[in-house]
Amino acid sequence: MKIKDWAPEDRPREKLLEKGISSLTDAELIAILLGSGTKDETAVEVAKRILKNSDNNLNELGKLGVNDLIKEKGLGPARAITIIAALELGRRRKVSESNEKMVIKSSRDAFEIFQPLIGDLSHEEFWVVFLNRANKVIDKKKISQGGITGTVTDIRLIMKDAVNILASGIILCHNHPSGNNKPSDADIKITKKVKEAAQLFDINLLDHLIVADKNYLSFADEGLI
Repeated sequence: MKIKDWAPEDRPREKLLEKGISSLTDAELIAILLGSGTKDETAVEVAKRILKNSDNNLNELGKLGVNDLIKEKGLGPARAITIIAALELGRRRKVSESNEKMVIKSSRDAFEIFQPLIGDLSHEEFWVVFLNRANKVIDKKKISQGGITGTVTDIRLIMKDAVNILASGIILCHNHPSGNNKPSDADIKITKKVKEAAQLFDINLLDHLIVADKNYLSFADEGLI
């Protein structure tokens, strides 16, 4: 059954036009992306099932790839790619919004920059933000990418970039896909090594954040730097 064949009150597109985008549920928004349902389910019912299998959590849905989504009845590669593309646009919008606030005054400010980048990834990534003396962000860069349980960080790459752009301060950040934001021994060791290397170039390591979805741990706040 296609959306155009539904009763008017059940049509997400018409509902959007009449009542506004905020009136639509997550399932109805996904139904618009799907365009139509299956022989046995409407697009909204398919969307509800997809959400239910992701714990009704868009962040969890955003972690799925094409191979994960096509396991759902009624989803082929094209529809799966459409959903992934829409969620990626949402993530990039969050990144754009965070870029507007480019002065770091607290660990929360840093978290708001990093969370849209790595908060919902299923693998680890290690990032660095480079700042000037006024703590204004000069640049941010992904240093490494790993698997589910870890990533290898090359301190030389961090220092090379920091020196090249004349950074006065740096903030490290990596994510824990497990959701546990407690620092490991390896996290503590790499933080110490980066701090020591940065001091040789008169660069301050201001913080190291561990992002675990919507939560984070700040080494500076915890007195670990």
